[in-house]
Amino acid sequence: MSPKSARGDASIENVDVKLEVIVIPVSDVDRAKAFYLRLGWRLDQTPPGIVQLTPHGSGCSVQFGAGLTSAAPGSAMAYLIVSDVEAAHDALVSAGVEVGDVFHVTPDGPVDGPDPDRRSYVSRATLRDPDGNTWLLQEITTRLPGRVEGGLTSFGSASDLASALRRAAAAHGEHEKRTGERDDNWPDWYAAYLVSEQSGTTPPE
Repeated sequence: MSPKSARGDASIENVDVKLEVIVIPVSDVDRAKAFYLRLGWRLDQTPPGIVQLTPHGSGCSVQFGAGLTSAAPGSAMAYLIVSDVEAAHDALVSAGVEVGDVFHVTPDGPVDGPDPDRRSYVSRATLRDPDGNTWLLQEITTRLPGRVEGGLTSFGSASDLASALRRAAAAHGEHEKRTGERDDNWPDWYAAYLVSEQSGTTPPE
């Protein structure tokens, strides 16, 4: 029988695989649970002995618990993507969470403050849980080409969508300045702009 059975194309490239959970090593489950709840992460229903929490707007969760991993507590490192690193930093500080100052990466090393041009992937801040597991907050508003399949556009939360709409509004204002006239077809322009941000394609002029 052909690999293309009743289940469809069996090619590995066509098998949808979504990252669901990352296991992080902690030394004190209750302490770690309290910390991540303070971040505003959702506590999910799980079997006894497993704690699972999901960041707001994320499709991937974290788990910890006795016997889940042999890795040393504090050895994990992962990225948390935000649309505005300064706003995320300030929200964490307001919640009483210790987080490093915002910085941006350069060829000569890190520099204090956000990237002056607010380029995606460049502005960051560092957050550590009580065990020392490291989370790197990274500001991303426009994806590199090929990082999002086709014209798929989605937002993890209302706040992310609102931030995207504000960027589209600002860009559309510049568009109207360039053309010298009001654009009554702004909904289509906004839609094209939002898709271009996530797909890494050229934004509308």
